[in-house]
Amino acid sequence: MTMATPAVRPTVPHFSSGPCAKRPGWTLQNLAGALLGRSHRSKPGKTKLKRAIELTREILAVPADYRIGIVPASDTGALEMALWSLLGPRPVTMLAWESFGEGWVTDVVKELKLKAVTVLKAAYGELPDLGKVDPASDVVFTWNGTTSGVRVANADWIAADRAGLTICDATSAAFAQPLDFAKLDVVTFSWQKALGGEAAHGMLILSPRAVARLESYTPPWPLPKIFRMTKGGKLNEAIFVGETINTPSMLCVEDYLDALEWAKSVGGLGGLRARADGNARVIAEWVGRSKWIDFLAHDPDSRSNTSVCLKVVDPAVCRLPAEAQAAFVKGIAAALEKEGIAYDIDAYRDAPPGLRIWCGSTVERADLEALTLWLDWAYAKAKDALAQAA
Repeated sequence: MTMATPAVRPTVPHFSSGPCAKRPGWTLQNLAGALLGRSHRSKPGKTKLKRAIELTREILAVPADYRIGIVPASDTGALEMALWSLLGPRPVTMLAWESFGEGWVTDVVKELKLKAVTVLKAAYGELPDLGKVDPASDVVFTWNGTTSGVRVANADWIAADRAGLTICDATSAAFAQPLDFAKLDVVTFSWQKALGGEAAHGMLILSPRAVARLESYTPPWPLPKIFRMTKGGKLNEAIFVGETINTPSMLCVEDYLDALEWAKSVGGLGGLRARADGNARVIAEWVGRSKWIDFLAHDPDSRSNTSVCLKVVDPAVCRLPAEAQAAFVKGIAAALEKEGIAYDIDAYRDAPPGLRIWCGSTVERADLEALTLWLDWAYAKAKDALAQAA
């Protein structure tokens, strides 16, 4: 089954699902204006942080009455701030269909130890029954399951007249998929995903309903300093104009600003979505031609256009023991990494064996087209090794 080595190589082999590829044309020189050696609380420091918030609002079309804050610890920190600060006064519905959603379930059930919790789960590749979500409860969910490649198609399942809050981890959906802010009370994401920013900084977006909850409810558990969003029972508005809780990296801030300006240059949210959709189509067309690979997501409407997760469906491989199947797929990823063709495309450690290819807007379509040729090459190479071992 030996195949000839493809003649075309990806120019940029970065297909990791986080941290993701830098925007096309990026160099360190783009960060020459970074405010280094200065306080983030200085006037120019605050100006840059505020600019990052303003551009985020502009590109994502965040409503004017929603607050946007830069917070520590990436998307995880932003989501934890919301869970620990907002949950408690109402029952909670937790949705989980991949590892990060499962992590939020653990936090709410085992760490916060809330009692009135309903957990709606689905296996990798599927969505739970969204029709079972109680609009009287708070609901916590990931818009796009980064480790399963399964997303919600829209927010139609969220009641407009809901009594509870919707808390959405949107880290691999923001800047690539339409977020219906009218249905979302908390939205979180990190810089390291769709725009290829640097790690350790998160974004927290709050609706007026979420702010009202913060100002009317005090959790019964202690809150660490980095989780506190109120002072004297009122929202700490300074957080949402660029006065961060702790010290941000101004080098990372400059990188995020650069990514946001690039996003504007390609048409804003519409241009970003079009790039991601086009990239995902490259993989879909290749999967349609291939007999050995398929999407992990069963329903085409719920397939991610960013973190595209794939599974091997070759019967000869599927008959192998689970460990051997995992080794086969890891062999494909390792062969591509060794050739400098694709880095970090093995499935997430808690997910079923497979491949995960980032198709967000910072990836070039031509690189994905070249990658598909090499995926077939690496598969053929792995099948040869399997035949020799038999």
